[in-house]
Amino acid sequence: MNTDVLIGLAIPLIGTTAGSACVFFMRNKLSMTMQRALTGFAAGVMVAASIWSLIIPAMEQASDMGKWSWVPAVVGFWIGILFLLLLDSVIPHLHLNTDKAEGPKSTLKRTTMMVLAVTLHNLPEGMAVGVVYAGLISGSGTISAGGALALALGIAIQNFPEGAIISMPLHAEGKSKGRSFLDGVLSGAVEPIGAVLTILAAGLIIPTMPYLLSFAAGAMMYVVVEELIPEMSAGEHSNIGVVMFAVGFTLMMALDVALG
Repeated sequence: MNTDVLIGLAIPLIGTTAGSACVFFMRNKLSMTMQRALTGFAAGVMVAASIWSLIIPAMEQASDMGKWSWVPAVVGFWIGILFLLLLDSVIPHLHLNTDKAEGPKSTLKRTTMMVLAVTLHNLPEGMAVGVVYAGLISGSGTISAGGALALALGIAIQNFPEGAIISMPLHAEGKSKGRSFLDGVLSGAVEPIGAVLTILAAGLIIPTMPYLLSFAAGAMMYVVVEELIPEMSAGEHSNIGVVMFAVGFTLMMALDVALG
């Protein structure tokens, strides 16, 4: 992999790291209003990225199938949904602002399960960046360097608030600032790891690229619908989550079109 690809894979982790560092500079935990706003923004970015950076390129790459060019996108999308559903069912995790853990019963600490929840969230984002860069490396005409960079930047932008959303509650739960920061960073480390593994897999099976693109889109959409939308809509005055969803969506859409 060349330097540009390595930088692209590292950009999302930089966003998570910068956000996690907020635990050192902000005294109190994030308010519910701020959490809803940041979660809505992240959801908007992920939905726009799923459409413009993943599903549309997947159908373009399958254009030689004519009127059946939608098949790889649909099949890959559903595999992504089912894959995240499986992980959601077999890995114990705890979403923010909830007391009931999901997945199998576990003796893991509350803070550990909170980190696992964010790690599950970040996995499809890393896969999305990886599969787009794999398409770029393969010489696919439907994926440009600018488009791949746009996705990496968009994920990094929404990772910044996510880093703060995980590190600050961990500190509020009793962990030290240093450990909360480290756990926030580690929750995002799955992204470059997932990206590299996806690139290696895609390099072996380039013909399945449309399926991989839509697979990543399905995985991301699962996270949005199962986790982010409920969190951004919780409580009263949830319209801030909707507004920030629109901000994240238009920002990611603009980035993809401008750089792609």
